[in-house]
Amino acid sequence: MFDAEMTALLRAVLDEVCENIPVSETGARAYVASKLLDAAAHGQLSTDALKAAGRKALNPPTMWR
Repeated sequence: MFDAEMTALLRAVLDEVCENIPVSETGARAYVASKLLDAAAHGQLSTDALKAAGRKALNPPTMWR
């Protein structure tokens, strides 16, 4: 479980990373949130690391043919 400060950071990063995603797109936002939580659980606690994890979740690598 994260403290109030980390929870606020995670929420702020989620809002920033998903700023161009409509609030109604709950599935996309939930996916990004899960990736942010996973990153934080694995020690990626800086704002930059969390933003990178969120952006990566929005831009998965393309599949090679």
